[in-house]
Amino acid sequence: MVVKRSLARTALSHRICTGISRRRLGALIAELASPWMAREESRLGERRGHERLRAEGGGPSHQLVFTDRVIATLVILRFQLPHAALAVFYGVDRSTVTRAVHEIRPLLAARGFAVPGEAGLRLHTLADVFAYATAKGVELRLDGTEVRVRRPKAGCPGRRAFVSGKMRQNTKKATVITDRQGRTLWTGAFRPGRMHDQTAVKTEGIEALFEQYPQVKAKVDAGYRGLAKRFPDQVQAPPKKPAKDASAEEVTAWEEARKKQSSERICVEHANAEHKQWSPLQRYLGRREYYAETHLAIAGLVSDRTAER
Repeated sequence: MVVKRSLARTALSHRICTGISRRRLGALIAELASPWMAREESRLGERRGHERLRAEGGGPSHQLVFTDRVIATLVILRFQLPHAALAVFYGVDRSTVTRAVHEIRPLLAARGFAVPGEAGLRLHTLADVFAYATAKGVELRLDGTEVRVRRPKAGCPGRRAFVSGKMRQNTKKATVITDRQGRTLWTGAFRPGRMHDQTAVKTEGIEALFEQYPQVKAKVDAGYRGLAKRFPDQVQAPPKKPAKDASAEEVTAWEEARKKQSSERICVEHANAEHKQWSPLQRYLGRREYYAETHLAIAGLVSDRTAER
């Protein structure tokens, strides 16, 4: 069994399986080890209800060591494999893999997003992004993205809220912010598919942040036209289409302006495409309450790679 787990660790730690290089995998394991140990000590202390009675390290050994827990979680995030299938590789029960995912995924989601050229510095909130953009003179790109999710049960309150008007499917949406190179700086504002993109960022207090940081500029698509109308000197949306009776010169000027704005904003679409190279963000098959955590974990891992550009 030890040989089998060793072979599983060697094979599954490959970049094809985890989505990250072995060098970054080693750094990630070292980064997550301390918060995982602290959380484990807290959980065990709460369960015991008193101080430790035996020396640290006593008691039964873990069926999956910490390294294997991280690797298993990454593989599931990468391919959305059934937990029972991965349990076969390690020779453990399905519940052991499920428990490992529920331990490691929150730690990945809480890491935040890597900052280009600033090793060790990470962005966690929208306010962090605006402060970073002000300090470094970064022009932001905003866009919404949606992922198909399981349909809520019949009779479930708010069932229709997940039906996207664009995709005509049950989806969840997220807002993605990048710089002009398409490097992910933040992902959040998760909401059911029926909610409009601009409504979602309003709930995150984006209007107050634009007022607080007047130097920050952003390019957006037509879904944020209201935001551009309120902050015309900071937010640029595509120009409105001319009326039907507009002259040929007006139509030509509009097409050129639209294409120019689109080419400057396309990098955020490329960032969305990088996120969706991970299977759960193509079509999410898990429980909807874990979607935000899964999306944050994946986006944080993607930002580690894009920050090195």
